[in-house]
Amino acid sequence: MDADNRVDDRKVDEALEETFPASDAPANTVETGIRIAAAPATDIGDVSDNTARSRFELNVDGHIAYLEYERTPTTLTLVHTEVPAEIRGRHIGNRLVEAALAIGRSEGRRLVVVCPFARAYLQRHREAN
Repeated sequence: MDADNRVDDRKVDEALEETFPASDAPANTVETGIRIAAAPATDIGDVSDNTARSRFELNVDGHIAYLEYERTPTTLTLVHTEVPAEIRGRHIGNRLVEAALAIGRSEGRRLVVVCPFARAYLQRHREAN
């Protein structure tokens, strides 16, 4: 401020340039944890039910992604989803959950979702409920 109690506009402008935006990280960058993913996998084949290992599997580019489950006569419990790092970002986990939901429903089983990924999928895709 000068003698007339006025703010020096040049100093304010310089301060704004240095601090603006105050705390907003740039969007869609590594710093924010958002990565630009490859297109959804459409040509990766069908999900298989490996009953011996109690999991639904999807073989993509030689890597096995899977969704572990526990089956009882009345329920299908989704326990854990695992997608190898080499094939992440292609919506493969979504495909596994979708297949598990379809199979559980076709068998007339009540679905119990313990897996955090599958639970998040259901929250994002309310129509799947």
